[in-house]
Amino acid sequence: MRTSTTGRVGQYAALLAYLVFLAFPFLWLVSTAFKSPRELGSLHPTWIPRDPTLDNFRQAFDEQPLLRAAGNSLLAASAAAVIAVLIATPLAYVMARHRTRLAKAATGWVVVSQAFPLVLVIIPLFLVLKNLRLINSLAGLVLVYVVWALPFALWMLVGYVRAVPTELEEAAAVDGAGRLRTLVSVTAPLLAPGLVATALFAFITAWNEFFFALVLLKTSDKQTLPVVLTHFIGAEGVADLGPLAAAAFLATLPSLIIFAIIQRRITGGMLAGAVKS
Repeated sequence: MRTSTTGRVGQYAALLAYLVFLAFPFLWLVSTAFKSPRELGSLHPTWIPRDPTLDNFRQAFDEQPLLRAAGNSLLAASAAAVIAVLIATPLAYVMARHRTRLAKAATGWVVVSQAFPLVLVIIPLFLVLKNLRLINSLAGLVLVYVVWALPFALWMLVGYVRAVPTELEEAAAVDGAGRLRTLVSVTAPLLAPGLVATALFAFITAWNEFFFALVLLKTSDKQTLPVVLTHFIGAEGVADLGPLAAAAFLATLPSLIIFAIIQRRITGGMLAGAVKS
C-alpha cells in the first residue's frame, strides 16, 4: 500500500511539474501583454501587472495590419482544412476497409512522411509552385498546407473508419446501396465527429504555421498572422515587447479554444484504430 501511494504521489507530482512547464510561457505572455513599458523595463519583473493597461493592444493594431493578416490566415487555414478532409475521407475509407499490402505500405508511408523536416521539402515545393506561378499567392500556400496536413488527416480518419461496424455497411449493401452511396449515407454520418476533429486539427496546424508562409509569401498584403508577428522585431533584433506579446496573445487564442474543444476527439481517433472489433 505504501509503495502504491508513493508511486501515485510521484505520478501526480510529475504531472503537475509538466503542466507548470507547459503553462509558464503562456501565462508569462499574458502577463507581458498587459504591462506598461515602464514595468516591462523593470529589473524586478512580476507575475501580475501592477498597473494593467491595454495600450499594448492598441499599439499592436496601429503598428501592423493584424486584421488583414488574421483574415489571410483564416482563409488559408479554413480552405486547407476543408480540402484536406475532402481528399482524406475516401482515401482513409479504402485504407481502413481494404487491408492489402498496398494499404499497409501507404499507412507506413503516412507515418514516415511525418518525420521529414520542413527544410528538406521547401526547395522542391518552391520550384513546383514557381512553375505553377503560385509563389506569393494564398492559393499556393493552401496547396502546401493541404499536402502537409494530409498524412495526419489520413492517420486520424483511418482510426475513425475502423471504429465504424462493418455490419452496417453490409446491411446497406444488402439493400442495394453501392460503395459511394454507402460511404455518403451510412459511413459519413457516423464519421461526423471525426471529420470535424480532423478538420479543426488541420486548421490549427495551418493557422500556426510560419516557415512555409515566410518563404512563399513576399508582399505584405498576402502575409499571414505568424509572419506579421515577426515585424514587431526591429532590424537590430530588438523586440517591441509589449505590442508583440499582445499580438501573440490574440493570435494564440483561436488555437487554444479549438484545441480545448477537440482534444478528446483527437485522442479518440488515435485510439479507435487500436481496438480490434
